[in-house]
Amino acid sequence: MSESSALDCSVLVLNRFYMAVRVVDVRRAMTLLYRGCAEVIVIEEEQYSNYDFENWCELSDLHALEKQLGEDFIRTPTRELQVPRIVRLVLYDRVPKSTVRFNRKTLFARDGYRCQYCSQTRPMSQLSLDHVVPRSQGGRTTWENVVCSCTSCNSKKGGRTPLQASMKLLTTPIRPHTNPGISITLNDPRYVSWKTFLPSAASN
Repeated sequence: MSESSALDCSVLVLNRFYMAVRVVDVRRAMTLLYRGCAEVIVIEEEQYSNYDFENWCELSDLHALEKQLGEDFIRTPTRELQVPRIVRLVLYDRVPKSTVRFNRKTLFARDGYRCQYCSQTRPMSQLSLDHVVPRSQGGRTTWENVVCSCTSCNSKKGGRTPLQASMKLLTTPIRPHTNPGISITLNDPRYVSWKTFLPSAASN
């Protein structure tokens, strides 16, 4: 994997009590690690191994000699640093919120970037949010009343309900219990270790 692609990787952040609190990019994770605010967590033979920045650099030097499939590295002026998959905050005790923020990205992730009318998967630029019960008919902007729709189906449906437009929804929209973006990331074999800390997301 190229360095630019490695920097696009995601890192799961745990609080001091090993509870998942958020997902960050590699730059943010490395900054936390370098500043001593976090440590890397590696699961080895069902045991947790903890590495501070200095120890992670030493381990990266060893792994860089014989890189394994699924490992990502970023290059610094002096060495190659392995991209961690999980870091644990050593000072911050924040407890994760139980609610998932409603926005375009999380809603598209919930619906798998698939139009809920024609079932076609499209890039974000070709998708829009559709109110199942239109706002003009009293519909609200909630998880239970908004779905992912391609621009063509959105235009076809217009200001009507699916029944009025003779269009059928693929699934009934619901409020997700975990961040749907994380659930999609779990499909990537590089992030299999996340499932230890995201059991509800792993079972979805």
